Amino acid sequence: MNKISGIFGKRVFNDRVMKEKLPKDAYDALHQHIESGTELENSTANVIASAMKDWALENGATHFTHWFQPMTGVTAEKHDSFMSPDQGGGILMNFSGKELIKGEPDASSFPSGGIRATFEARGYTAWDPSSYVFIKGNTLCIPTVFCSYGGEALDKKTPLLLSMEAISKQASRLLALLGAPVSKVITTVGPEQEYFLIPRELYDMRKDLRLCGRTLLGARPPKTQELDDHYFGAIKTTVSEYMEDLNQELWQLGVLASTEHNEVAPSQHELAPIFSTANLAADHNQLTMEMMKKVAERHGLVCLLHEKPFAGINGSGKHINWSLAAENGENLLKPGKNPIENTRFLLFLCAVLKAVDDYQDLLRISIASASNDHRLGGNEAPPAIISIFVGEDLLEVLEAIAQGKTCVPPKARMMDMKASVLPDIKKDATDRNRTSPFAFTGSRFEFRMAGSLTSVSCPVYMLNTIVAESLRQFADALEKAEHTEKAARDLIRSTYLSHKRIVFNGNNYSEEWVSEAERRGLLNLKTTADALAHFTADKNLKLFETHKIFTETEVQARQTIFYEEYCNTIKIEALTLLDIVNQDVIPAVCKYTRALAETIAAKKAASGGQLACRAESLDMAKLSARTDCLYDKTLELKQAIDDTETMTMNRNAAEYFCRKIIPLMEQIRELADELEAGTASEYWPMPSYQQLLFT
Repeated sequence: MNKISGIFGKRVFNDRVMKEKLPKDAYDALHQHIESGTELENSTANVIASAMKDWALENGATHFTHWFQPMTGVTAEKHDSFMSPDQGGGILMNFSGKELIKGEPDASSFPSGGIRATFEARGYTAWDPSSYVFIKGNTLCIPTVFCSYGGEALDKKTPLLLSMEAISKQASRLLALLGAPVSKVITTVGPEQEYFLIPRELYDMRKDLRLCGRTLLGARPPKTQELDDHYFGAIKTTVSEYMEDLNQELWQLGVLASTEHNEVAPSQHELAPIFSTANLAADHNQLTMEMMKKVAERHGLVCLLHEKPFAGINGSGKHINWSLAAENGENLLKPGKNPIENTRFLLFLCAVLKAVDDYQDLLRISIASASNDHRLGGNEAPPAIISIFVGEDLLEVLEAIAQGKTCVPPKARMMDMKASVLPDIKKDATDRNRTSPFAFTGSRFEFRMAGSLTSVSCPVYMLNTIVAESLRQFADALEKAEHTEKAARDLIRSTYLSHKRIVFNGNNYSEEWVSEAERRGLLNLKTTADALAHFTADKNLKLFETHKIFTETEVQARQTIFYEEYCNTIKIEALTLLDIVNQDVIPAVCKYTRALAETIAAKKAASGGQLACRAESLDMAKLSARTDCLYDKTLELKQAIDDTETMTMNRNAAEYFCRKIIPLMEQIRELADELEAGTASEYWPMPSYQQLLFT
């Protein structure tokens, strides 16, 4: 047995373990419950819970927890012991079916968007049996959903599961009409995770990193990523040891961590998994982020998952690869050898084109955050304008269909590698476009706008739901058709003609594209504050209600939560910046200018005023003037923050933070960075970018 297979899934109560530990009737009943939604009897739940408990105890667990994803962006867990007293003063180790299926955490202390008041504490977690139970540390973790006492979803997992059912239902309808009936269509996801690693001792000396996850100031070092020498470069020993340790942890938890490499920016890296079912991928990515941080601690490092921890160099994204598969594993987004004749593929492709065009706002909202706003739009990440890259070959196919053609000329796919020692290779049907926010990459779409902190659940449930709506409309139309194939081809043509504005194969970073996108009528929601207002648009409320993802109340609650998170994030950053500037930066610069003054005085005293002091005098004057400007700006920012104290954290507040607070912070940063560049390094009160990125 090789190293990976020997440990993979070691801490997971997966299907192999269930077959071994459960009686056949309990195993079959559980699978029937997962696949068909049949009721799980209490007696069967008790059998499953007992087997889980025995397995957990065998593997060193002492506690269990309902592990869920509230609207905080991280996971939550409350640990309970398996222990209960017996009559003889000893203990019994018990775990019931009721404890497996249902938990009761406090719902008032998590973000609820007004659904729950402080005095209304009760909430419920419910087991998601389609996601495997696992052991983390000494605790059996049961993946669950989280809802309020009134049944409203208060987590990110519930809408994901509902969206998976919605898209499966509508995709299955369409396949049946095309003569290929299936009982289920599966959403598959593979999220690539970018991150930074920096030394722990330097991190501890940066108040902004500790409180905000990103540097709020920092002068640009002489070298960053200009030479492209870090990307795919040889991995340093310290980082390689970290990656190996991380892989060990993830493989034992059943996470299909596969690819690892250096990313573009110095000290930046990436980990990518193999595709899995969407809800498993969401769970695994949360585990991945948690383990990245924990393992880093063991190696004297800190893992930064903020989208933009350092200004002036590339930030970190989470590219979400998304596809659809029939129950037999067949990829529904695979073009085949002759895409123009592949009606099924073209229907699903056009369903995505239509969905993304109709609901640009929802896709933008799904990855919106104060942190990701720093990353989007630079020459490192897609802009806020949503468009789809399909590649030259598929564009030619779609244009041919639009013109009524039934074939396109075949393409030469072999590449002559020139050197005789090298074999000729076959190139893919499409190139990759790194600037595109939503790119077709051969058999799947890559949603490149998501930031590294983004929960996989949100963009995936948005994508599932909007595509389900396109598929619903397609199925409705084909159900009325006399000749399905002809109607399907007509539908492909009309859909492409109606939504071709969303297709763009060019450079999304260019200014020309911004103008072109505006001409096409595409949205350009540059900031989270711009985007969030669209969440409760009538068409979006209708979409969520049609597919039973959210009620109107739940949508409004999520919008409120997003506004609160956005405003509070910026407020914390602004207060932290004030603290750093007033307590650290200004005193440090004053100390240095005093040293300059003392140097000038000493030189004059020693030489009778004959020695030149022009450099010291100019530096002192420049630093003093900038310090005064910086101080004035801090007073302005302090007043602006004070003005928010009575604000409700809603759309108006978000606009204020976006248009007033952030620009002031940027002005303060510019002045502080100039002061850093002009202050002797031994006086500067925190590690520099050069130390953070190149140590």
